[in-house]
Amino acid sequence: MSRQVWFITTPIYYPSDNLTIGHAYTTVAADAFARYHRLRGEEVWFSTGTDEHGQKMERAARDQGLLPAALADRVVSGIRELWATLHISYDDFVRTTEVRHERVVQAVFEQLKSQGDIYRGEYTGFYCEPDEALWLESRLVDGKCPDCGRPVIRLTEDSYFFRMSRYQDRLLQYFRDHPDFVEPQSRLHEMIKFVEQGLEDLSVSRQGLSWGIPVPGDPEHSIYVWFDALLNYLTTAGYGSDASRFARTWPSNVHLVGKEIVRFHAVIWPTLLMALGLPLPDRVFGHGWLLLEDTKISKSRGNLIDPNMLVARYGVDAVRYFLLREVPFGADGSYSEKALVRRINVDLANDLGNLLHRTVAMVTQFNGGVVPPYRAGLETPSLRRAAELAVVEVEEAMDRLELHRAIMGVQSLVRAANRYIEDRQPWALHRDPAARELLDDVLYNLVEVLRVTAILLSPFLVETPTRIRRALGLAEAGTAWAEVAWGGTVPGCVVKSGDPLFRRIDTHEDDDRAEHPMAPEPEARAARPSVISVEEFRRLDLRVARVRECVRVDNADRLLKLTLEIGEETRTVVSGIAAHYAPADLVGRSVVLVANLKPATIRGIRSEGMILAASDDEGRLSVVGPWSGINSGSRVT
Repeated sequence: MSRQVWFITTPIYYPSDNLTIGHAYTTVAADAFARYHRLRGEEVWFSTGTDEHGQKMERAARDQGLLPAALADRVVSGIRELWATLHISYDDFVRTTEVRHERVVQAVFEQLKSQGDIYRGEYTGFYCEPDEALWLESRLVDGKCPDCGRPVIRLTEDSYFFRMSRYQDRLLQYFRDHPDFVEPQSRLHEMIKFVEQGLEDLSVSRQGLSWGIPVPGDPEHSIYVWFDALLNYLTTAGYGSDASRFARTWPSNVHLVGKEIVRFHAVIWPTLLMALGLPLPDRVFGHGWLLLEDTKISKSRGNLIDPNMLVARYGVDAVRYFLLREVPFGADGSYSEKALVRRINVDLANDLGNLLHRTVAMVTQFNGGVVPPYRAGLETPSLRRAAELAVVEVEEAMDRLELHRAIMGVQSLVRAANRYIEDRQPWALHRDPAARELLDDVLYNLVEVLRVTAILLSPFLVETPTRIRRALGLAEAGTAWAEVAWGGTVPGCVVKSGDPLFRRIDTHEDDDRAEHPMAPEPEARAARPSVISVEEFRRLDLRVARVRECVRVDNADRLLKLTLEIGEETRTVVSGIAAHYAPADLVGRSVVLVANLKPATIRGIRSEGMILAASDDEGRLSVVGPWSGINSGSRVT
């Protein structure tokens, strides 16, 4: 079997109610991987869908006065609309109620039964309805479901069993031979421990359940939901219906699942495939949960976050960016709207949006809006190197399924370009006729960085890359990963100013002054400044200072602690600019310090002065500093 297609799956979701931000997290992540591999020129098969059978679904429909099929149809319609809203680029949406899937499930059941891997017996154990999971008493924790901690129901009934115990040793050996089969590694260790405790044969049917796929030849039994659900991956790959596609697609490259269902995918699923004589997936990746106040976001807990609402309020790219950037992929992470707004303001509006705005404005002002010629070899080596490193970082991170690190790689390039502007000072070059070629070089480099950035962002953001290219006067479509090579911008393109990529969101938070008590009140910011005399101005001792060190203040989102050199003196200053600058952006820069301001203690740190910054109507902030090199300690007059 020679696989030619890069195949990724999400879990199939239970359509008993609308989906949450946690489901969106999984699916947006899978979509980013699918888009990335398509960008690399690979053929991709990306499947998702719904798991519609089972007692839980039957009960949810009854509670709403509906038939299960009617409830499923209604919720599935909403799921498809949500995926359209989030621009999920799936290739197949499989429903377990489809005829094609029913055929696969019944064919597999008959094959395993005919070869002695499925037999009939009596099941005695415990059933967790929310998880659709069957447990032996020895596996319970304090008499409850070991996965979700909820009560279980004791069952004794006639059942068909899959001889999962037959494959215990083979599965353990597979774990040892393929240490990357289950990721992160902590999940693999959990699975090894689980299997080492001993695998029991698995009940794969239920009696008296009308909402399910009938057991072939025994309609009193319906096939158990997890046996049914896991086979969706074979259905969408073409098993039993499209031999050519199945040969090119199977096995999947990665099953992307939440950590709570890793056991089903890393124990039950591989033993079923072993029994069928089929290759196992390359990887089962169990990502962490999005938490709200340290509690998993879920329908059963009633703490739902509606992704449709977030997209309507903040835009699709802002929501996608937050989901992919905020949480180290594989670990648990916290969701809060405050954190979402911070990402929008800092990463998207200030860093990326401001870079595009400044670049377009300078090309317009300094070169009539026309991208200047590229002079190979003249570009600043450090900036080109930053772009090349960002490409490598994204590639390596995506191969390791580390989405957040991939985006951090793009961030590093954006911030390098913003520092480049401050270092090169194009406005000063514009005033010097002898620096014309150097100015052209700087402007071209900035456009080129944004062009590369648009490509690097393409797997993650769905509207922003096109908007960047449009602003730069470049073709809006047709990009490929190979185009990240430096020098691809065509001179002569005409830039186009437009709306900001992302608008800063004014949070109006009451704790602004608590974190930076030297900041003026909001009313004072808006008020017209009063007139002062020269003598009053001279009372200010403004000094040039050099930032020697800069770190974030613990447990303070907006605060940076700066160590400044003012001539021979060293001072510590706390500044509320962390939403606009990373510490590395400031080290080595010259700033203007109000040196005779009364010291204040902020978060236990003695702050001796204030650095000056300018902000515009859109909330963009820029630290004030001298245009050219001048000694620290020099007085500003």
